[in-house]
Amino acid sequence: MRYFIKLAYNGTNYHGWQYQPNATTVQETLVKALSTILNTDIELMGAGRTDTGVHAKEMYAHFDFNKKIDVANTIHKLNSFLAKDIVIYDIIAVHNEAHTRFDATKRTYEYHINTFKDAFLQEQSWYYHQELDVNLMNQAAKILLKHTDFECFSKVNTDVNTFDCEIFEAFWTRAEAVQDTAKQETNQLIFTISANRFLRNMVRAIVGTLVYVGLHKITLEEFNAILLSKNRDKAGFSVPAHGLYLTKIDYDYIN
Repeated sequence: MRYFIKLAYNGTNYHGWQYQPNATTVQETLVKALSTILNTDIELMGAGRTDTGVHAKEMYAHFDFNKKIDVANTIHKLNSFLAKDIVIYDIIAVHNEAHTRFDATKRTYEYHINTFKDAFLQEQSWYYHQELDVNLMNQAAKILLKHTDFECFSKVNTDVNTFDCEIFEAFWTRAEAVQDTAKQETNQLIFTISANRFLRNMVRAIVGTLVYVGLHKITLEEFNAILLSKNRDKAGFSVPAHGLYLTKIDYDYIN
């Protein structure tokens, strides 16, 4: 039988999702926990990879197990066994050909920036104190939807067959704080982007380039020209990993 496991993790203490030699990863940690709880060797395939320090509010992985799982009891045991920075939300029985990576129809990421120093967001948001033109950054974000080739935002020497991605939405918002009945503007900016797939380092490179737009270092026309160039050297820097969150993965057969 095949099962999807739904989880979340704070990536601060991990070298990303995927196995790495001589490094602690989320995949390795979860495999050890599942193998111990289910009393058999488990192989786990994730919906994708996240880099060192990147967080996931929603992540899926799949594994095969030849018995019916007591879902509530197994979730309780896993959450008791795992460290506090990984949480298991659900275990879902699926058809035997279901695949967390290849069957995903949409993935959504958020990038968090705090514009004033915050002692509680040191590893969960990128502190960037310079003033950003959010309106202009949103205009640039709309340009992304007009393109499909994002080689300029891809990590170089990446082994992929295509740089094409379909972006469904991309926009900036300013978080709001609610105190009593009055909403007050906060110092937090959130970039949300959804697509059918993402290239390695793509979101962080997009955000870094949009920051240059927000600083008025590049114009909207220059931003569009960067996309057309397919040249990573022409795009902006990659923002730090700790502000990035994988927030949602969609499947046709899971609500």
